[in-house]
Amino acid sequence: MEKIVILTGAGISAESGLGTFRGAGGLWENHRVEDVATPEAFARDPALVTTFYNQRRAGAASAKPNAAHAALARLQAEYDGEVVIVTQNVDGLHEAAGATVLHMHGQLDQALCAGCGHRWPAPMEMAVGEVCPACKGPHGRPDIVWFGEMPYDMDEIFGHLVSCGLFAAIGTSGQVYPAAGFVQEADAAGAHTVELNLDPSSVVSQFAETRFGPATQTVPAWVAGLLS
Repeated sequence: MEKIVILTGAGISAESGLGTFRGAGGLWENHRVEDVATPEAFARDPALVTTFYNQRRAGAASAKPNAAHAALARLQAEYDGEVVIVTQNVDGLHEAAGATVLHMHGQLDQALCAGCGHRWPAPMEMAVGEVCPACKGPHGRPDIVWFGEMPYDMDEIFGHLVSCGLFAAIGTSGQVYPAAGFVQEADAAGAHTVELNLDPSSVVSQFAETRFGPATQTVPAWVAGLLS
């Protein structure tokens, strides 16, 4: 069976009550990206950035996976071949639904030591100068890949993209690289490509197939077709 690689973005979690970044009422509406999602912002105003991610962590902790998350977990469990899920999301809703995923942009429930690189489960309310349990330095920060930082697991992800037979992007804007370029990598390797989204992404023209509508409708129907 051909390998399936799936990229998910904020749109798959929107129906679980978690805001997307760029939609109306989105997370960035009241904050400039430069003020809450860059290393420079954290250095300039760690209290603002820490509070922003504390709020997001609380929101994610109270959210429940929806039918789209459940459908992808079912696909991983029942498909005869390999199903690799790569997410830009920092919530834990894929795992809550039973899936295994690669978090290319980090995780809200993890803390990272900027000094020694140690990771540990983040408290619900991180403090400015959170003490690292490994090196004891006051260098704790959210384990989030900010703009200007290298996403995680890129070598592994590109290895999957060039060896898959089917690539799907679900709930992504197509505006953030390198993820927006994944469709080109998969297409160049001969994979069939499909976009499932509420609205067309910025790179929709690069997909061979498109399905538009709420993720809780389009994703379960797509998965059911793959498994039938």
